[in-house]
Amino acid sequence: MKSAVETVGPTRAKLTVEVPFEELKPSLDAAYKRIAQQITIPGFRKGKVPPMIIDKQVGRGTVLDEAINNALPQFYVEALRENELEPLAQPEIDITKLEDNETLEFTAEVDVKPEIEVPDYEGLETTVDDVTVTEEDVAEQVQALRERFGSLKDVERASADKDFVTIDLVARQDGETVEGAEVSGMSYQVGRGGMLDGLDEALTGMSAGETTTFSSQLVGGDLIGQEVEVEVTVTGVKEQELPELDDDFAQTASEFDTVAELEADVRTRLERGKRLEQAAAARDAVLEKLLDLVEVPLPETMVTDELNARRQNIEQQLMQAGMTMEAYLDSEEQTIDEFEADLEKRVRDAVAAQFVLDTIAKKEQVGVDQQELTQHIMRRAQQSGQDPQEFANHMVEHNHIPDMVQEVVRGKALALLVESATVTDESGAVLDLKNLQADGSIGEPAVEGEGDAEGASESAEQDENATS
Repeated sequence: MKSAVETVGPTRAKLTVEVPFEELKPSLDAAYKRIAQQITIPGFRKGKVPPMIIDKQVGRGTVLDEAINNALPQFYVEALRENELEPLAQPEIDITKLEDNETLEFTAEVDVKPEIEVPDYEGLETTVDDVTVTEEDVAEQVQALRERFGSLKDVERASADKDFVTIDLVARQDGETVEGAEVSGMSYQVGRGGMLDGLDEALTGMSAGETTTFSSQLVGGDLIGQEVEVEVTVTGVKEQELPELDDDFAQTASEFDTVAELEADVRTRLERGKRLEQAAAARDAVLEKLLDLVEVPLPETMVTDELNARRQNIEQQLMQAGMTMEAYLDSEEQTIDEFEADLEKRVRDAVAAQFVLDTIAKKEQVGVDQQELTQHIMRRAQQSGQDPQEFANHMVEHNHIPDMVQEVVRGKALALLVESATVTDESGAVLDLKNLQADGSIGEPAVEGEGDAEGASESAEQDENATS
């Protein structure tokens, strides 16, 4: 087999493949055997019909078509390997020449990974925000902890913000009760929001036994977004009593003996969380810095497919949340044109980042071992809320393991890129990202070879976030 490649564009190539007929013979023999099993010819046992009889009864062209269709994928893959091409989509294949018993020639045009010249990425410099934890941040977390240990007591007064009320609620349109928009005995915290617009305002100041109506829009169901009249009746008002913030509370709510120790732990946890956010910002900033320095041609077919996939995913999430696209755009203060432009930019940046990270991984000879792959699959299963074994089986059955491997590879490439950069915060301090642990703490420098699998798995997740 001989093959030649023609560059059609920065991300598209055309292969011309010439196959001597003797290399097609195994596929021809297999085609004759399959057809012999499918036809019945008087005087011959099933499966024993000679090729010359099949040629007369079925036609030589039919046999050639079946043989070529079965052999083309193998010849195509061999041609890709010979010319070191990495396809990004299914090819467009045309048979350009077929001479029986002599030669087969076909062309395959396909989107391929572009050749990218990645500049020197050692010592890239970027800046991110400081890690700042205020007294208000600590107080907010401690208050949330007190609310978890709070108790409710009935009160004989009108409801106020933060009170818990028991309500009966029904929505009607044109005097008819809307199906699925009727609840009874539901507990609701005044001021919490997220249920029906106008509900908090209606409940504030109501006492047990009182009923009121207000206009709102449904946020779910077949009538989502439509105007309805809502009748709400308060059947009970409860006030939340919070425990005193003292050492006894610290001992009850945590493993600490004093409030000071509890608050110190809260501060530490907040700092670690913000440090992880800072690290994510650093990864984004370093990758963006590199993308600004390199020109990455993008295959439009791949960009379009990714755009459609992300758009569909957003629509599904909005549907599950009971929100229309119009309501979502209003909440984001975006027009549809601004939304589409922003989505396309993010998709193009993500695709470009994948190509750049793949190039770095190839240059640095980044590999993946079984432990790294297993840990990454388990992490992805946890993220999706699935059983790890079921998730792994699904990945194998649908041939997604190569995608998982690529995610780990890109994660490790991104980790190398970030570790080679100099990232400072606004105060001028250099960030120690190499020794950042999964909980946000800074660990001791690892002995060479230790912790690589865990780091690769975490980096794969970070890469996915950074490139999306």
